[in-house]
Amino acid sequence: MKQQDLTPYKILPVQELPPEALRQAFVAAFADYLIGPFEPTPALWPAFLQRQGVDLGLSRAAVGVGEQGGVEVLAFALVAPRPELGRWRLATMGALPAARGSGAAPALLDDFIQRAAAQGQAAVELEVFAQNQRALRLYQSRGFEARHELHGYLAEPGRIIGLDHPVHEIARPADALDWLQAQAPPDLPLQVSPAILRQSALHSWRWGRAQLMFALPDAHSLLISSLLDVSGPAQRDARVLLQSLAARYPDRSLRVPALQRPDLGGDALRDMGFQRQGLHQLWMLRQVAEPLNGAVHA
Repeated sequence: MKQQDLTPYKILPVQELPPEALRQAFVAAFADYLIGPFEPTPALWPAFLQRQGVDLGLSRAAVGVGEQGGVEVLAFALVAPRPELGRWRLATMGALPAARGSGAAPALLDDFIQRAAAQGQAAVELEVFAQNQRALRLYQSRGFEARHELHGYLAEPGRIIGLDHPVHEIARPADALDWLQAQAPPDLPLQVSPAILRQSALHSWRWGRAQLMFALPDAHSLLISSLLDVSGPAQRDARVLLQSLAARYPDRSLRVPALQRPDLGGDALRDMGFQRQGLHQLWMLRQVAEPLNGAVHA
């Protein structure tokens, strides 16, 4: 008999759960995460959900009955809608260690796809670390296809040769976001879209057909939140921006999270000497024009 037969569960809207129960389930599910534990505090939990674009009304959890008769969260699937693209994003999905192999996570994924189709969405998307083979196999079994690699980069102080250029420093954040909205292709992760970037106070520079948005989180580092070059394969405009960045901030480490597409600025980062990080993500898409029929739980 399969383990999933021994672990009864039902799928509920997460809004029916105590908020702290969901957060604690998240912390437990990500305690052994590939890139290390992730433990948002109760105070930071709402901000985390906001940065991920999560709509709790669309999100679901698989719950069972605990030993004391209370509701026990086994797994969860948090959903971030992208109405401007007609897609839903699986913002994060996790299962508690004891529930892995129970079928709860695959059931949530099937439910996510089916509800998106029923709501008239054109597709569903997600990001997954390529090295997370268990999750990758699950997504592939449900028809998700990897469309783009997403890499992170790092340059320690002095690694990049700086050359200051008269880049256009954009004074109004709305102007930078409007440009990004107009120029960005649809296949970008939600985290680097205007909807999410508008939540942060960022410096914005532009040169030609490339734009750079960055933050100074502390006295020693610089975080590149968005780099988009649509000038062509050579990405010359992005190189100008990066040279200027290195010239003006020579004593800071320059970091890019694993959300950067190589063809839209990542190649410029690599060629200029940024170190591409070992762990990288895949941006995956599944069309859902037709509802999912006859899905078999993994």
